[in-house]
Amino acid sequence: MAETKNDKFLGTYFDRDSVVKVSRWGEILSWVVVGVYAVDLSLALGVFILQYARGFWAGIGFTDVFTNALYIVERPFRGVIYFIALQAISKSLLILMDMEDNTRRAARK
Repeated sequence: MAETKNDKFLGTYFDRDSVVKVSRWGEILSWVVVGVYAVDLSLALGVFILQYARGFWAGIGFTDVFTNALYIVERPFRGVIYFIALQAISKSLLILMDMEDNTRRAARK
């Protein structure tokens, strides 16, 4: 007996459409985070290069310049972590929903 789209099993504790929507919004939000951190990196690098070219870093030692450059490069790694976490959560929701569906299907046989 094949289920149609409108058939719902009363033992299900979640709405499939809501889970898919949350998963999709998680994916979209992860790409927005990547975009925001990419813009942040490009602006920070631009400011750093302009400051260096204009002589702002002239009297400062190498370690100070290196520390500031390291701070600029470190910020996007947070964005990468947020991106990976949001993508993992999004995919995990879909995997868990598939597992529940497969378990239910196997129990019927």
